[in-house]
Amino acid sequence: MLDVVVVGAGPVGLFMGLLLLQGGHKVRILERRTGRGTRSRAIGIHPPALAELERAGVAQELVRAGVQIRRGVAYSQRRKVAELPFSSDPAFPFILAVPQTVTEKVLEDAVLEVDEAAIARGVNVLEVCDDGPNVRVRAASSAGSQEFTAHLVIVADGAHSSLRCRFAPNVPSNSYPDAYLMGDFPDSTGHGADAVLYLEPAGIVESFPLPGGVRRWVVRLGAPATGATADTLAGLVESRTGEVLEPAGNTMLSAFEVQSRLLPRMVHGRVVMLGDAAHEISPIGGQGMNLGWLDAAALSPIIDASLAGTDVGALLQDFEKTRRKAAVRASRQAGLNMALGRPLPPAAMTVRNRLFAGLLGMPGVTQLVERRFTMR
Repeated sequence: MLDVVVVGAGPVGLFMGLLLLQGGHKVRILERRTGRGTRSRAIGIHPPALAELERAGVAQELVRAGVQIRRGVAYSQRRKVAELPFSSDPAFPFILAVPQTVTEKVLEDAVLEVDEAAIARGVNVLEVCDDGPNVRVRAASSAGSQEFTAHLVIVADGAHSSLRCRFAPNVPSNSYPDAYLMGDFPDSTGHGADAVLYLEPAGIVESFPLPGGVRRWVVRLGAPATGATADTLAGLVESRTGEVLEPAGNTMLSAFEVQSRLLPRMVHGRVVMLGDAAHEISPIGGQGMNLGWLDAAALSPIIDASLAGTDVGALLQDFEKTRRKAAVRASRQAGLNMALGRPLPPAAMTVRNRLFAGLLGMPGVTQLVERRFTMR
C-alpha cells in the first residue's frame, strides 16, 4: 500500500515525488518511458520556481549547471529598441537557463537518493479507479500487468496526458495562428548571457543562452514547418536578424504549433492533475514547467495534512482556485508574448517599437513587465 502514486516522471512529476518523499511518504513515480528524455524543450527556470527548488535542496546544483540571464534585450531591424532587467528578486536576480535533460537528471538523482526504488520506468498506466478510501492504478509493463494501490494519485504526465480524458472529458483546446521552429547552435553572437528578442516585420526571433557556448533560437512562422532542417532555421535567422548560425553545429531542432487547454477542475476526488496535464499553455515565455512546479509546491503541504488525517476539503478548494487563477494569468501572458511576435508592416512595427521602448523607460512599467516575465 502506497501513500501516493505519481503518474509521469518529467520535471513536474519528479519534483512532486521528491517533495512527498522528503515528507516521509511512500511514493511510486510511474513513467512509461524506459529512460529520461533526450530533448531539451523547456529551459527557463524563473525565480519563484527556483525558490521552491531551493527548499527541496536542488536549486544550487541547477544554478551551477545553468546560465544566469539577468536581462533581456530587444532589437528591431538591426537597432536596439529596449532592454529589461530580470534582477529585482533578492534571492534569484535572474532567469536560469538550463537544459531540461539536466533538470530531469538533477531531480531524478535527488529522488533516488531518498528512495532508490521510487521510480518505476517502462510502466504504462492504463486506468486509475478512485474507490473511495483508496485509488487503484492498473498498468502494464514488459513484466506484464501491474496494479498499485495508494491513498492518492497525482497525474503529471504532461500535455498529452493519457488520463486527462478519463477525469476531464470534452475539455476543448484553443489553437493559435502561430507556429515555431526552434534549434540550438554554437553561440557566436557576442550577446553573452543576455536573452535577445528580434522584433522583425516578418515575425519575431527569440534567442537564449545555454551552457557550453550554445544558444537557442526560436523563429515564429506563419504555418507549421514541414521538412525543416538546421539550414532552414539558420536561413530564417540570418534573413530576419543578420545573425549567422552554423548549421553543422546544430544539436537540437524542433518544430511546434501552439494550443492551450485549462481544465475547470484539477481535483477529482483522490486524484489531482498538475502541470501541463491540468493547464497546457503556450511554451512562448517558458512558464509551463515553472507553473507545474508551483502547483506541486502548493499541493505538497495539503497532502501532508491529508495523510496525517486532517480534513483538507477547504484547502483543496483554495488550492484549485489559486492555481487555476495562476494558470489563467500565465496563459494570458503567453498570449501577449505571441501577439508581440506576430508580423507587422515595417511602418507599424516602428511605431509599435517606439511605444514599447517609451513604456519600458518608465520605472513603474518596467517593474510590472519584469514581474510578468519572471512570474513574480
